[in-house]
Amino acid sequence: MRLRILIVCSILLALVPAVPAFADDPTPAPSPSHEKLEDGLALGEGTVRAIVELTGPAEHAPVAAQAAEENVDVVLRPETQPFMVVEGTAGELAALAEDPRVTSIHRDRAYPPTLASSLKLIGADQAHAQGFTGAGQAVAVLDTGIDRDHPFFSGRIVAEACFSAVEAGVTSLCPNGQTSQIGAGAADAATARCLAGEVNLCEHGTHVAGIAAGDGGVAPGAGIVAIQVFSRVDDESICGEPSCLLAYESSLRLAMEHVAGLSLPVAAVNLSLGGMPSEAACDDSEEARAFKPAIDSLLAKGIATVVAAGNEYFEGVSFPACISSAVAVGANDDGDEIADFSNRGALLDLFAPGVDVESSVPDNQTAVHSGTSMATPHVAGALALLKAQSPQTPMPDLIEKLKTTGRPYAYRANDVDVITPRLDVLAALTGATPAPTISQTPAPAPYPEPDPEPEPQPEPQPGPSDGSPSPDPDPEPTDPGTGGTQPTPIPLPTVTVTVTVTASPPAPVCTRAATGKRLTAKQWAVEIHRSSGGIPDATLTCYLKLAQKASKVFPELTRASTLGTAYKVVKAGKTARQRLDSALLVGWLNWAHGMNNTKTLKSAETVRLSSKSTIVNLAKATKSLRESG
Repeated sequence: MRLRILIVCSILLALVPAVPAFADDPTPAPSPSHEKLEDGLALGEGTVRAIVELTGPAEHAPVAAQAAEENVDVVLRPETQPFMVVEGTAGELAALAEDPRVTSIHRDRAYPPTLASSLKLIGADQAHAQGFTGAGQAVAVLDTGIDRDHPFFSGRIVAEACFSAVEAGVTSLCPNGQTSQIGAGAADAATARCLAGEVNLCEHGTHVAGIAAGDGGVAPGAGIVAIQVFSRVDDESICGEPSCLLAYESSLRLAMEHVAGLSLPVAAVNLSLGGMPSEAACDDSEEARAFKPAIDSLLAKGIATVVAAGNEYFEGVSFPACISSAVAVGANDDGDEIADFSNRGALLDLFAPGVDVESSVPDNQTAVHSGTSMATPHVAGALALLKAQSPQTPMPDLIEKLKTTGRPYAYRANDVDVITPRLDVLAALTGATPAPTISQTPAPAPYPEPDPEPEPQPEPQPGPSDGSPSPDPDPEPTDPGTGGTQPTPIPLPTVTVTVTVTASPPAPVCTRAATGKRLTAKQWAVEIHRSSGGIPDATLTCYLKLAQKASKVFPELTRASTLGTAYKVVKAGKTARQRLDSALLVGWLNWAHGMNNTKTLKSAETVRLSSKSTIVNLAKATKSLRESG
């Protein structure tokens, strides 16, 4: 299985030739079906979970029969959708791609949640006092389910569903244990599969739903359509920790189709999840080709898709917020400043409160979180208020009203002047003049400028068996407040950490540093090796999560989910591909450390993923990365 913990592409494999293309790095030659397969599919090993796109839903049966002949396992056949999900090897998938009824094959991508009172800042408290509550509308929360008996939601969960992928090491979170479930209880976030000891892994969705339409939320009169779209993964090589939750592309597509078919008046779909950051609109990208039609179909029915912009302190947004017909939401704090972790720039549609937001969590508790995940449901709830006020107004007009009445934030991103409105729901409802512009220049940095970078430390002493240090595959995190003069961004605990209740400090956010300091491969090897560098292990683990989210190589082609596996990648160098992998991981770590070099990295990844790349191509890409920093 190949899963990318950070967004999350899927790898499909092409046929491997009998004779390697070059001596030190066997490169498979393209098969006749090469154009139908996602880039990089010829370079993986073993079986992968893949989406097979078909010419139409009627082709399910004949293509499934063909798949059986090729020994490809069909794991999902949604009869109303022109795709099916399979598991197969490189050769099996390449052979299946020869079928003229198959239009393309790509990995079934998986997306993690995007983790962070705020009503007064956006005027929601006054809107409620004037009778605007969102009654008669609903918000669909596609997330980790909901605590059905939480007092925040009394009587207002109007529909439930679950679409949760299953494969080896991946467990369905549907209460019935199947890949789908519709009806009352289907999105229950208190099922046994959501629990890991005393920790509820499914907290995120309850928190998001409470912000959008809970009793203390933006639209306290609106209904809630709760849909569980995540699966539980118990594989440290994928998660970087014992367990994590991921939402597969196939589950998301089925959930969006389900919402589109509801007879309920739904104002917005909330997606507080995401993956690979992008500096430009991504409508033509491979990932968007499946999502944009679903978003457009919902919009045609009057339903907005509101998406978290991401927490990477990046001048762009994460996928799928980069799709032009989605509403991309960044985070601000209560002081009307852009949150230091929030993505920003011309692709953003709105900012909304996302720092220290208190909302519901399972077991009838509340918690404080920060992130663009928390900002997004503010906008989804606001759209429910506007649609309840004016149900006949087209949704694009309601979205535009939020943008034109929001308080302008003026700042620079990607070396251009940008103005992005901050949500002001009262102004949108009453037609008030937007509040004065607030300058955000210079853009706030998540961490202060560091002290001068320390001199490189010596290499760790060789281990006893193989002449190299033996990295601990499970390094214990060090105290983020200690160790060296390097900046120490503190990683956001994922949904696998202990629930943070109201009385506890808010959870910090895993985000990029703002140092702009470049470290060499040798320096990163020292840092990653347990306790031998100056950057805390918790920060390094955060950096790896960011790298996995941004990259298509890690860990779907090359495992680098833990500090131990990352050390091995950085130190490897026997083949051209291994040397490029090392340079790529070093580049992504430098990006997480504050360098802005994504264009060079993505260009090098294109070379790495191509089955046509020669040793010369790989060497040039490696050299370019090392020279660019």
